[in-house]
Amino acid sequence: MVGKGKLPVESEDAQKLRFQVELEFVQCLANPNYLHFLAQRGYFKDAAFVNYLKYLLYWKEPEYAKYLKFPMCLYFLDLLQYEHFRREIVSAQCCKFIDDQAILLWQHYTRRRTRLTALGTTSLTGLASWLTKTQKDVVSKDTLTSQQTSD
Repeated sequence: MVGKGKLPVESEDAQKLRFQVELEFVQCLANPNYLHFLAQRGYFKDAAFVNYLKYLLYWKEPEYAKYLKFPMCLYFLDLLQYEHFRREIVSAQCCKFIDDQAILLWQHYTRRRTRLTALGTTSLTGLASWLTKTQKDVVSKDTLTSQQTSD
C-alpha cells in the first residue's frame, strides 16, 4: 500500500512495533555505559545514526514523553546532538564520571522524595510549607549560633 507521498504506509502492527522499539532504544540512552558502548563501536561517527538521533527528538513532546520510565534519557538524547559530547563519551573516564553523577542525582531525588512522603505530602502546597518551616529552622539555628559566638 502506498500513501499520497509515494511512500509505503505502515500497518497498525508495524506502527506499534516501531513505537515499542524506539521507546526501548530511547530509554537505553539513559545509561551512560550504553552510550559508551555505542561510541566505542563507532555508531556516533555514522551520519545516518546521528540523523536517527535527531529524528528521535520527537520523544520530548509530552504526548510521547509520558511513556518514558527514565526521563534522564531525554537529557542524554539532547547531549547526543552535540558532536563534542559524542566524541567525549568514548572515554571510559568520561563515562564513569557521568554514571557517578547520575547515581548521585538519583540518590538525592530518592532521599528528598522519601522526606516529602514522610511528611505525608507530595503536593506543591505541602512542599512550600515544608520549605518555609525548614527555612525558619535554619534561621533560628543561625541566630542561636551567632548569639552564642557573640557571648
